Amino acid sequence: MIETLLCTVLIIAIAMILLCARVILKKNGSFQSQHIHDNAALRKQGIHCVIDQDREARMKSQAM
Repeated sequence: MIETLLCTVLIIAIAMILLCARVILKKNGSFQSQHIHDNAALRKQGIHCVIDQDREARMKSQAM
């Protein structure tokens, strides 16, 4: 029982370290933004967040 608990805690600790590697190792490191509007490749394709797309669709339907 104790061995399973220790293995679980070890796996979670390793996962957290790997997830935070950029923040820990890089000076003034931070997590990258996960927002769609911050992704240049998606902006080039004309993909917006759902809220912006909904707003645009409502504007188009009101104009008609």
